[in-house]
Amino acid sequence: MPNSSLDHFDRRILDEVQINGRVTNQDLSDRIGLSPSPCLRRLKQLESDNVITGYVALVDPEAVGLSVTAFVRVRLDQQDDHHLALFEDAVTSFPEVMECYLMTGEADYQLRVLVPSLSAFEDFLRARLTRIKGVAQVTTSFALRPVVYRTALPTTA
Repeated sequence: MPNSSLDHFDRRILDEVQINGRVTNQDLSDRIGLSPSPCLRRLKQLESDNVITGYVALVDPEAVGLSVTAFVRVRLDQQDDHHLALFEDAVTSFPEVMECYLMTGEADYQLRVLVPSLSAFEDFLRARLTRIKGVAQVTTSFALRPVVYRTALPTTA
């Protein structure tokens, strides 16, 4: 459910900190047209309300040797709570798995996996992913290049 109590200034703050999480309060207040004290108060409130859940540095995967992006669809042989929990606990421990979603449709899960090479992906697939109890089918597509990659959420309706 969207937070309808967010006003224009809150949304501007969110836009700005998504672009630069290290922006100073003075620069932030200048950019959104609010004096520093109320700007900081609003920012702290957004953090305490868990609208802002953290700050990160975005690292270029290629720069750290992670040049292969795989999108992996996984189907389980059973979709009961026990098998779902087993799978989710296992993939949570795999550092290569950047995202994992429980899905509707033909696959039970969709994963985004980053690895340094195709052979590293094969090792991940054969030695870890397909050994999770209940995994019945795995289908993989490899990304050739990103076309759109956003981390900032749209804050306006």
